[in-house]
Amino acid sequence: MNVVLWGVFPYLAIATLVGGTIWRYRYDQFGWTTRSSQLYESRLLRIGSPLFHIGLLFVIGGHIGGLVIPESWTDTAGITETQYHVVALTLGILAGICTLGGIAILIYRRRRTGPVFMATTKNDKLMYVVLTLAIVLGLWVSVYSAFQGPDGHNYRETVSPWFRSLFVLHPDVDAMAAAPTEFHIHVLTGLVLFAIFPFTRLVHAFTAPVHYLFRPYVVYRSRDARPTPGASAPRRGWDPVGTRDRQTTRR
Repeated sequence: MNVVLWGVFPYLAIATLVGGTIWRYRYDQFGWTTRSSQLYESRLLRIGSPLFHIGLLFVIGGHIGGLVIPESWTDTAGITETQYHVVALTLGILAGICTLGGIAILIYRRRRTGPVFMATTKNDKLMYVVLTLAIVLGLWVSVYSAFQGPDGHNYRETVSPWFRSLFVLHPDVDAMAAAPTEFHIHVLTGLVLFAIFPFTRLVHAFTAPVHYLFRPYVVYRSRDARPTPGASAPRRGWDPVGTRDRQTTRR
């Protein structure tokens, strides 16, 4: 069973994530969207969405730091285990509370707003259940470890080596099997979330509109008064200084 759970299932989840994303992009590009519902309700969305996304960014960053960076690296940097766990648990609990609060507001909004609820697919309902469960379990593991103190389980000796071993195609099944049950449930929930990821609205994370930060201005309506005849036209925001004056002189 350990071989199936920690040696086979992770690769099945990754294969489903990659294959499902490719399939979705090729055959369902029109459905590759968050299906924004801001038109129907915006008050709760303005609170829940930033809270969820900002908290989730810190959660992802914490997982990368805890699972990818080996314990020997932080020891070499002079960071003691006590210092590492105090910072990790403090930030992890705060990020978990923000993420859980945000998803709770979004679910409440989706359930109480009729048009928003009607636009929710069955896949998205399953996604909300699995995502909320993963967040709750992760927060529970963090709080439980905080109360245990120095005597708590060090996941950097079990879960982290197993996670890194997946990338070299030689999963350390025994290391993961040695972790407590709450870590097992949390990891399995995360793997299920990866598997259903391409078939829900979460897929929009792969096409975040980062290019919007670098595209030119788009002018829809000028707020300036019409220039008087013979006067130089106002300079547009993206024009170099003096460009409009030279154009007017040539005319």
